[in-house]
Amino acid sequence: MVSIPITTITSSNGRQPIPLVGLGTAITRTESANDVKTAVIEAIKVGYRHFDTARIYGSEKALGEAIKEALRVGLIKSRDELFITTKLWCDSAEGRLVLPAINRSLRELGLEYVDLYLIHWPLKVNQDELKIPIPKECIRAINIKDVWEAMEKCQNLGLAKSIGVSNFYPGLIEEILSFAKIPPAVNQVEMNPLWQQKKLNEFCKKRDILLTGYSPLGASGTNWGHNRVMECDVLQDIARSRGKTIAQISLRWIYEQGVSFVVKSFNPERMKQNLDIFDWSLTEEELTKISQIPQQKHAYCSLMVNEPNDIITEIDTGLSFQ
Repeated sequence: MVSIPITTITSSNGRQPIPLVGLGTAITRTESANDVKTAVIEAIKVGYRHFDTARIYGSEKALGEAIKEALRVGLIKSRDELFITTKLWCDSAEGRLVLPAINRSLRELGLEYVDLYLIHWPLKVNQDELKIPIPKECIRAINIKDVWEAMEKCQNLGLAKSIGVSNFYPGLIEEILSFAKIPPAVNQVEMNPLWQQKKLNEFCKKRDILLTGYSPLGASGTNWGHNRVMECDVLQDIARSRGKTIAQISLRWIYEQGVSFVVKSFNPERMKQNLDIFDWSLTEEELTKISQIPQQKHAYCSLMVNEPNDIITEIDTGLSFQ
């Protein structure tokens, strides 16, 4: 079993360890809840201890069932061995709705607390039933002070050990820091060799916020992803010369940026390969080649809506901070 490096983030007890590699659990159209449960159990066997979910992913219940099974068969001795992240969806991004939302997620997970609770996107969606793309008229600006104070309450009540944000740009993070009693511990954003987030990573490090990269391999095969990372000539050449997979080169590059990342694969062999990145490093020449890859953002907020408005434009512009 691989020993995954850890760092620490701000928690209700001071500093909390977080494994730098997590397994993503979003369910695609070709997958089932049982696929998630099976994958999580297999991931625990090979060494994963950080699992990333969200209400919108549809995988909270399956992840919770996998944790129960792992405890039952002795793969782990206690729930405390795992680091669980979930997220506040946009329809609950309102102060009075935050506590009910985290309690709903905890019921689905079958847990008393999560290790990290994130605001999924910096916007409010008014929908009785989720529809994507989201109609323009359903989108509202988030009252970030109202929502963040409720997030702080989640941590103070012990429902979340740490709190943070996802898809937040520097201006909005600075706004949170201007009034927060508990600063964000994490900002989870798209990050891979084709969208390197250099300035955002530097910004977050200066403020003691851990950057976490999602879609580190481009999330190919999903309805929101792309194949550009896996088809990148530079990464392919380095992988061939090093006898590594393209995924391993990409993940090692992210690891060397001093951030954490969440990678999704339900294939047991690829799960193992994706952890085989810690006993070697990229050369200066290889790092230089990767740094020169033309940059192209993919996970625009506008992908979720049927017609961008001023709020979406502001988010996408802020997230283009590169």
